[in-house]
Amino acid sequence: MISHLLKFVSRSWVLLALGAPATLFLGGCATTGGGGVGNFSSVAYAPSNPNDVVVKVSLRTQNVYVEEGNSLLMATPTCVGKPGYPTPTGHFAVISKDKYKRSSTYGYWVRGSEAHPGASYQEPPGGGWTYIGYPMAYWVEFTPGFGFHEGPIWPYPRSHGCLHIHPAAVEKLSELVHIGTPVEVEDSLPEDSRYHVDRPNDYADPDPAPSTMIVQAFFDSPRPSELLPKPAGGAPQN
Repeated sequence: MISHLLKFVSRSWVLLALGAPATLFLGGCATTGGGGVGNFSSVAYAPSNPNDVVVKVSLRTQNVYVEEGNSLLMATPTCVGKPGYPTPTGHFAVISKDKYKRSSTYGYWVRGSEAHPGASYQEPPGGGWTYIGYPMAYWVEFTPGFGFHEGPIWPYPRSHGCLHIHPAAVEKLSELVHIGTPVEVEDSLPEDSRYHVDRPNDYADPDPAPSTMIVQAFFDSPRPSELLPKPAGGAPQN
């Protein structure tokens, strides 16, 4: 859930210079990792009819399948909710999209050239501090408090219920869906045995420096967005 985006950091504040590397010791939907696209890629195909697009999620394999009828438009890995913070299962629909989404609960306390990773419900470290939420770029919400957004793709469930999408795939997923697009989240799916989905290995890479994470320009940094023409018979997958 949004309210559990990051595991609470210690109450003993750790002062970080905005220009210094920030290896955040934060868990959940904004764990360290995935500072950029890296060497991972994710192919996506434009639908013939956007109204026929359906998104399916398998919790067992931590995979997302975007389909149009019997055609696979995109298959990409995700990171699902860890024990105690399950990703909800069932049939949903996209209810909101926000490229510039930030956490209302966890992020940074900022003053001048200093930043504290922490929570908005904490008392600020002193006077003159401003709270700025952790970026959740290309947020696609399918039930209140739960959605897809950019984040590290760990090889095991590690989020607090949200579904992380790699920077190489997140803008493409956002382009493929609209308000009302069906989202099906199940423990397992027939697609699990039908398609091979590669997984990135950059999940433990450190976050960029806070000076990058707290500014609006973070959301506008280049991410792959091209949707290829759909081949006849559907999109080929590995």
